[in-house]
Amino acid sequence: METEILLMLLVLAATIILFVTEALRIDVAAIVVMITITWLGLVTPAQAFSGFASNAVIAMISVMILGYGVDRSGVMLRMSAAIVRIAGTTEKRLISVTSLFVGSISGFMQNIGAAALFLPALMRISKKTGIHSSRLLMPVGYAAILGGSLTMVGTSSLIVLNDLLEQGGYEPLGLFVVTPVGIAVLLTGVAYFYVLGHYVLPEKGSTMPASVQEELIETWQLPESICYVNVPDTSRLDGLTREDVNLIETYGIHLVALVEGEDILYAPWRHTRFSAGQELAILGNEEEIKKFADDYGLEIVRGDPRIVKSLSGDIAGFAEVIIPPRSDLAGKTSRDIALRKNYGVEPLLVLSGAERKTANVSDIPLQPGDTIVVYGLWDRIRALDDDKNFVLVTGVEGEPFRESKAISAVLCFLGAITLTLTGFPISISFFSGAIAMVLLRVITIDEAYHSIDWRTIFLIGALIPLGIAMESSGTAGFLADQMMNAVAGQPVVVILLAFGLLTTLFSLFMSNVAATVLLVPLVLVLARDTGISAQALVLLVGICASNSFVLPTHQVNALLMAPGGYDNRDYIRAGSIMTVLFLLVAVGLIYMLYV
Repeated sequence: METEILLMLLVLAATIILFVTEALRIDVAAIVVMITITWLGLVTPAQAFSGFASNAVIAMISVMILGYGVDRSGVMLRMSAAIVRIAGTTEKRLISVTSLFVGSISGFMQNIGAAALFLPALMRISKKTGIHSSRLLMPVGYAAILGGSLTMVGTSSLIVLNDLLEQGGYEPLGLFVVTPVGIAVLLTGVAYFYVLGHYVLPEKGSTMPASVQEELIETWQLPESICYVNVPDTSRLDGLTREDVNLIETYGIHLVALVEGEDILYAPWRHTRFSAGQELAILGNEEEIKKFADDYGLEIVRGDPRIVKSLSGDIAGFAEVIIPPRSDLAGKTSRDIALRKNYGVEPLLVLSGAERKTANVSDIPLQPGDTIVVYGLWDRIRALDDDKNFVLVTGVEGEPFRESKAISAVLCFLGAITLTLTGFPISISFFSGAIAMVLLRVITIDEAYHSIDWRTIFLIGALIPLGIAMESSGTAGFLADQMMNAVAGQPVVVILLAFGLLTTLFSLFMSNVAATVLLVPLVLVLARDTGISAQALVLLVGICASNSFVLPTHQVNALLMAPGGYDNRDYIRAGSIMTVLFLLVAVGLIYMLYV
């Protein structure tokens, strides 16, 4: 055995130990491996750092920017709401419906693009339903990988197959020749998490929309329910003002918005007059709201979609503001400064010293150091923070959506996908889409930088030289030759399983394209020597090159690692079973359908 191959095998063993034991954080471990193979002379310094300018890394950076831009446009807010309407809020239904949808899309676009497109929506669903993001992201990420096997253009390893077949003197394969296997592995993945997800998925990552909001609600015992009532012609409320009704003193409820025709008025002023046809959004205890509705002959309704959306946790919420020293408001009441009229927020309580006041809040003189808890749209709360007379204590939970940029954001993303389908490299296609978002002012360049998870970038960039070293040192060829010798004379199904395992191993430490390019010529020689169908062997290699579930080295897994809060053990636990199921289904179907 040559020295370079021996050194490479030792590095591979050390890499696996580092990844499994997590003695170092995975990105740090990847960087250590990259430096080690450089000092050992297995790659040149230029090759060692080439990963950071690779197609994979540029594509990863680009999809992060594209995903952020689409999310900021508000498109993902609508998509997440649609998914919840279809799938409900139960974990199994959400996983199944979303996985099938993402997997199906992944058959016609790069799986990293499918995962990036739905990542913001899944995070919002996690926040809305209270389901840990780690329970949602991994199944959907696996589905994006599995869905790549639905067509011959779904993943890079299948795309290059026809070129390799033609070089070997074989006819190219049709677009849907792989579809039966792709459908089977995708359904297997969905069924796996439906049945065993409770046992193999961790409970990590975000759950609720805002831990700060939870803390405020719990600390101040704030009402969470918003109900909507309509003012009919026969209502006693018609013609009265907010001050006439005394909602807070009589019922302990707050009027946070009012819809009249096309207009929406937030935190209506005390002199706002009620009239027939208006719709009121009321924050408070549901029983008290019902009592108010009964007293004034109001109709409880589902709510105008515009106002329901605008009062969602992504756009509105609670906040604490303090009256600072030397404020111009000292000694004045909320009524004096017309807090509702001028700032568009609803005061819920005032904390003055150790005294908590919820009644007659508008008539309490404010003093430096007093805390006001308010409810309103996040952009109105930001306006309070910009005013020198207030100090915003709690961070603003939502970022303003740029709904006017929604069409531009979607076109940038779809344009990037279209370029990849027409043959352009995924890196230049996605990067062009990302830059287009900046030029079209969907996001700023600073936001683009901020959207990049550099831990993921260093993980992928540092691991790419490992694949280069495996190939250039002859280690990959050595392992393939050893496998060829080991399976000589074995039954066909054993040969298929052996090369499925070898391809899977290679895909963990090198790109799926590199693994495919390396192994296809070998299996074509094997096909000639043994009489096994060349189509069956090359399809097996192309499919199994995406069988990368055990470690977060696949681009999709790496993309979801930080948002899901995953570590290596999470992928090993869930991915080991997925890998076995994948191999059994893929090998079994290829043996039955193509051999």
